[in-house]
Amino acid sequence: MTEESSASSHLSVAMTTTGMTQIATSSGSRGMDFYFQCAVIFIGVIGTAANGLILYALVSSDQHKKHVLIVNQNLFDFFSSFFLIVIFSLKLCNIYLTGATGYWLCITILSECLWTWTAGGSITNLAIITVERYLKVVHPVWSKKKLRKWMIYSAMAFAWISSFGYNLAMLFPTTFVLDGKCYPYVMWGSTAAHLVNFFYSFISYYVIILLIFTFCYWRILVVIRRQARVMAAHSGRSSTETQAQTQFNHMQSNVIKTMLFVSAFYAISWFPLQIVGFLTVISPNLTNLINGYYASLFITFLYVCANPFVYATKFEPVKKVLLRMIPWKNTSQQVGESIDTGTGSTLPPVPRSTIPGTHQSLSPSGCGSLR
Repeated sequence: MTEESSASSHLSVAMTTTGMTQIATSSGSRGMDFYFQCAVIFIGVIGTAANGLILYALVSSDQHKKHVLIVNQNLFDFFSSFFLIVIFSLKLCNIYLTGATGYWLCITILSECLWTWTAGGSITNLAIITVERYLKVVHPVWSKKKLRKWMIYSAMAFAWISSFGYNLAMLFPTTFVLDGKCYPYVMWGSTAAHLVNFFYSFISYYVIILLIFTFCYWRILVVIRRQARVMAAHSGRSSTETQAQTQFNHMQSNVIKTMLFVSAFYAISWFPLQIVGFLTVISPNLTNLINGYYASLFITFLYVCANPFVYATKFEPVKKVLLRMIPWKNTSQQVGESIDTGTGSTLPPVPRSTIPGTHQSLSPSGCGSLR
């Protein structure tokens, strides 16, 4: 048997944590898995840059204090992407692990526990965002009286701590170094124990999350439609009140559409990784399972990369900051700031504050009023 085939047939092991699957194999061969790992690093770079850009836009537009859960979501996705780059770049180096240094390198980085930690927290935080939107829309009176900032911050801390604790509990008892290579989440007492852990992760981080999405957004849509009917019934009131309410409903609708898209994309993009996770438990030696893992990981991080762009197109203050960073957009906006009279001449724009019956707090960029 050649050295390459021996390396390919070397111990292939799998782990499942926070609904995610990792497969540890001997990396002595530079086959297709090398290119898949490069693709994973590439998607990690895209995710890091995209989420970093949106975090900058949130801070620059002073929206980070109004949308703390959205900021927390971007932080989770930013660090997940960044850790993905670090982990797989180090894996490509094919370092021979020895002694205590090799063991801790395996535990802290090569086990992939860093990205699974932040990815698990991201899932939890997404559910928290959904529940928070549900309470604000479906139970507005209760949320104004009972929902406090300390509750939001406590929920954010829970997303970080719960995922970290779960990964830590699974990591140390099941991870070891053999022949200079790292094998994380391997030493299960039995296949049944591994299967129980997978189903716990699958139900906790996928099924329950989807149930939360379905229930909360179904109730939110029911309330929005009811409000639309009430608005239609009171169409005879003053134009100023109508404009204010329409503006508010439009902003609220934008937020809901954003989270609906993010939730549906989550369900689709995370599903392949769940399938690979199940296959690693029942058939760990299945041919090309490692490449299937890398491909599903790539699809999963497409979701992580798409999230910030969804926010950018729905949150006007963030969108404006991003547009200001594009030189040709700035030029076109300056040209378009004049008003065409239709007679070949132009007039300067009318300040919004001079329009009768209009208040500046109802600016289209004021999506923070939802908070």
